[in-house]
Amino acid sequence: MFIETETTPNPASLKFLPGQQVMGQGTREFATPEAAEASPLAQAIFDTGEVVNVFFGSDFVSVTAAPGVGWTDLKPQVLAILLDHFVSQAPLFAPGTAGGIAVPSEDESMIVEERDEDSDIIAQINELLETRVRPAVAGDGGDIQYRGYRDGVVHLQMQGACSGCPSSTATLKHGIEGLLKHYVPEVVEVRAA
Repeated sequence: MFIETETTPNPASLKFLPGQQVMGQGTREFATPEAAEASPLAQAIFDTGEVVNVFFGSDFVSVTAAPGVGWTDLKPQVLAILLDHFVSQAPLFAPGTAGGIAVPSEDESMIVEERDEDSDIIAQINELLETRVRPAVAGDGGDIQYRGYRDGVVHLQMQGACSGCPSSTATLKHGIEGLLKHYVPEVVEVRAA
């Protein structure tokens, strides 16, 4: 098995491509060692002690090194962990019950309270995010989550390699904001959630 690596716009993050599916659907971000306990793979990567974020995409894993940690020593460790995981076909998540897992309702994940009269605008925004923005952001080792729209302002949250990336503000302000303003004239601003 061969695992490719790609750099991302975030110099602290690398994107690892195992050549097979990682997540069947959706994405999953682990921003703490405690959160990583849900996945033996994420936990093993955090156990290196040199990682601050692990992100699972559909066919990639993005890993963000801790401040001051170089990829020269960390990359071989992460590659070995990924190889062991995928060659052994280990489960991505730890077995268990959903008893201790709290899933926030859609309303709880929103930054602002949306209005019914904005439903057409919100649908247009989500369609553009899904078809144009999400594939580009996934190419950089991350994801983007919609967090609300009100009074012309769209709230978005960057994840994976894109969260904490020095160019994420430029991506939001110049790339995504420009795209949304062009196709949805009601949008006047995009803010990071």
